[in-house]
Parts: sequence; structure tokens; C-alpha cells
Amino acid sequence: MFKNDLLKDKRILVTGGGTGLGKEMASHFAKHGAELYICGRRENVLQDTANEIIDKYKTNVHYQTLDIRASKDVEDYIESIFENAPLDGLVNNAAGNFISPTKDLSHKGFDAIANIVFHGTFYITHSVGKRWIEHKHKGSIINILATWVWTGSPYVVPSAMSKSGIHAMTQSLAAEWGKYGIKVNGIAPGPFPTKGAWERLNPGDNNDDGMMSTVPMGRVGEMIELQNLATFLMADGCEYLTGQTIALDGAQYLSGGGTFSQLSKMSENDWSDIRSMIKKTNDSDKQKRST
Repeated sequence: MFKNDLLKDKRILVTGGGTGLGKEMASHFAKHGAELYICGRRENVLQDTANEIIDKYKTNVHYQTLDIRASKDVEDYIESIFENAPLDGLVNNAAGNFISPTKDLSHKGFDAIANIVFHGTFYITHSVGKRWIEHKHKGSIINILATWVWTGSPYVVPSAMSKSGIHAMTQSLAAEWGKYGIKVNGIAPGPFPTKGAWERLNPGDNNDDGMMSTVPMGRVGEMIELQNLATFLMADGCEYLTGQTIALDGAQYLSGGGTFSQLSKMSENDWSDIRSMIKKTNDSDKQKRST
């Protein structure tokens, strides 16, 4: 679809770039000539992803463990990148989410999502953006959002609140930073199954049929569709496109889907089973971060 050198000489940072959607987008950027920076909390995963992309596309991939909730660590990391040369692009992909009745959420559970999605995304964006402005360097930011920034969604309230805030940031910074040549856009993917997210949002595959019935195209998204849209937004040639959040969901949210309203049919026993499955996934991830 694109020339192989479309992103040649561009230096792009993808948060949460070791797995899932972040890895898929990073790989596509590399395929088209970009030099990559990926960060996340699991060093072994980042290293494996970096080696995989390097072997496949023969490009430079730099990886760094980073908890984007730690503002000082974020500042130090971005400064270390800019000491060599400015970034050209940033993809705010790192996130966290899980389904739960809001009445059962603890404040700690709320913070676990909001501190990553809301605070962490701002920390990274602010650290990169202010350096672009200081160096008079143009750049492109892509925020990975969700269609419930327009509709809200039950059972994922911390994420819905946080993603809506980043949607507002997308619009606000596009207006504020446009004069510096910085464009800021969002992508709101519909159902694009990835292991980590799916285990927390659709544990046990309980609601696949119900979810697909809400998508007019009758299928989940294909990674190449997300990769192509992200690559287009990161490339030169359409700088006038800024401040937009683009739904990539097969018209799901326009047809009344895109939220977790169907979970209202679940019983307390169902929720108990789901909590157990999510806890198992979380415990496994914590173990991987410590090894």
C-alpha cells in the first residue's frame, strides 16, 4: 500500500511497543524505514520484539523498560533520546483496562488504569512536545483511544474516563501546538483481539457472538488495517489533518455498539468467575515483569 521508504529517517517512539497493538504498529513503521524506540515494563518482551523487528526489517530498534506513571523516569528517558536527535513521531499506546461492575472497583483499581492511561499519556506527550517546540522540530502524535470517548461505556469506567480525557487532550493540543507544526490525532479501534487485552476484556470468550452482532461488517479488525492507518497518520503529506479521532471499528459504534452494555445480563456468579480469570492473567504478567 505504501512505498517501503515512506518513513525513512523518521524516529518514532511507541509506548507499550513490546506486545499487542503497539508491537503491530511498530513493526509496520519499521517495514517502511523508521528507526524505532519502544518502551514498556517487561524487558524480556521488549528485547524479543526488538530482535524480531531487527531480524525482519534490518532497522534500528531501541528498547527501554519504563513505567510511564513515573513522571521523573519519563523525563529522563525522553531527554536521553533527544540528546542524540529529536523524535519525529510518538504513539501513545500504553494502557491498561479490565471489566468490572463499578460498584466493585477499589480506588486502587481505578488508579491502576487512570495513572497509566490519563497521567502517563500526558507525561510522555508533554515531555516530547515541549522538546519539539524548544528545538523548532515538527512532529506527529497518535493517541490510541476507544470509541467510548464519544458514548461512555459501563463496566470500564476508569478507562472510559481516562480515554475521554486523552481525546480532549488530542483536540486541545492540536489547536495549541498546530502553530509549531505538531499534529495530534487519535485512533479509536473497535475489536482488534490481542492476548493481553482480550484476557481482561473478554475473559473466557464469553461474549464473542454478542460482540460481533454489534459490528455491521460482522468481523473483528485485521491488524493490517490498523497498521496502515497509523502509518498514514505518521507519514508526511497530510499535515492539515489534526485534532481528529478516527474510529476504526467497522461502524460498530455508529450502530449502537462499541460499549460493554451487554454485560448487564451477567450474574454475580459470572462476575466472580471473570474476576478469577483476570486475576490469573494479572498474576502471570507480574511474574513476567519480575523475571
